[in-house]
Amino acid sequence: MDFALSPEIEDYRRRIRAFVEDHVIPVEADPTAYDAHENIREDRLTALRQKARAEGLWALQMPKKLGGQGLPVTGMAACYEEMGRSIFGALAFNCAAPDDGNMILLKKVARPDQQEKWLKPIIEGKLRSSFVMTEPAPGSGSDPGGMMLTRAEKKGDRWIVRGRKWFITGAQGAEHFILIARTSDDPRRGLTAFLHHAKDPGWRILRRIPIMGPEEHGGHCEIEYDGLEIPDENRLMEVGEGLKATQIRLSTARLTHCMRWLGLSKRALEIAGAYVADRQAFGAALKDHESVQMMLGAAAMEIQIGRLLTMHAAWTLDRTGKARKEVSMAKVAVADVLHKSVDTAIQLCGAKGYSKDTILEWIYRYARQARLVDGASEVHRMVLSQELTKDGRDFWKWE
Repeated sequence: MDFALSPEIEDYRRRIRAFVEDHVIPVEADPTAYDAHENIREDRLTALRQKARAEGLWALQMPKKLGGQGLPVTGMAACYEEMGRSIFGALAFNCAAPDDGNMILLKKVARPDQQEKWLKPIIEGKLRSSFVMTEPAPGSGSDPGGMMLTRAEKKGDRWIVRGRKWFITGAQGAEHFILIARTSDDPRRGLTAFLHHAKDPGWRILRRIPIMGPEEHGGHCEIEYDGLEIPDENRLMEVGEGLKATQIRLSTARLTHCMRWLGLSKRALEIAGAYVADRQAFGAALKDHESVQMMLGAAAMEIQIGRLLTMHAAWTLDRTGKARKEVSMAKVAVADVLHKSVDTAIQLCGAKGYSKDTILEWIYRYARQARLVDGASEVHRMVLSQELTKDGRDFWKWE
């Protein structure tokens, strides 16, 4: 693959880098810009979004005809990494989870009338959305096809939904929901995807689950469905294609996580680099101590490995539309890279790194979820083992 970015993508990347530096980082540095859940206040976010949209940096992942910028996945990789430099970056450009993955799924599989009603408002930033799949034990976690308990039963031209979900990101305050529910006991075609609105009766948020934090807007919620009625016209894809919808969404969504995490990883080393260049110890700047150089060098190398895996997966998605093992490898590696990078940065910054004088502790707490969200690392390694067993030596083929 050719790693050179096209002039158009390079222009986007440079402008996003400048926007983050000039507009987003100053907001991030302002203690009054945070809400009660350690995320950016809605009014401050709105102001940033207006600026980003005015500069033509809005919804890079969406086609231009739908109000986005129409970047390929490789272009997204380069640009998401730049916006990921700030903890508020992806939000400013309408490229943050869970809206990002929901937009990509609806763009790929929703009917034109569904896109107009359910997708367009998310692209325009008029509302937030949520993806509803995970359930409390013994319900579905990493194995939704075999374990999902929430059911949707067809009655006439409507589906009646009953069940419980949890750790639903962004549910509080979201208006559009993509719901995965069981419609038969078929192990592969037993799930179906549906669309519903927050104002529809028959469901409720039981609680916003406390986490290590920080939280996305809308938190991570536990939800109960008790007779929600969904018209069949709001079914997404065909009956029995819910697992397929999930796989389509998560394929790119997992990779966009990696793109943003790489930006945060680089930012962590940036903060550490500035500190060790200035801090004196034992007669020299910390940066001149061999042990510090080894720590920084090792972390920098791991970030580059993660970048290569991520860009290769993006390149494969652009070319073939499928990159199961490539995405899994990137997801496992970059989740570890994020943790290692910020852990290294905190160690090098000492007590300051552990304090709230920098954003390192924010990133550190956020980083722990990386090995869990969108499939635990162990599940992805299991997938890779299955691919290796199936492909043998061709697991490592170039094409």
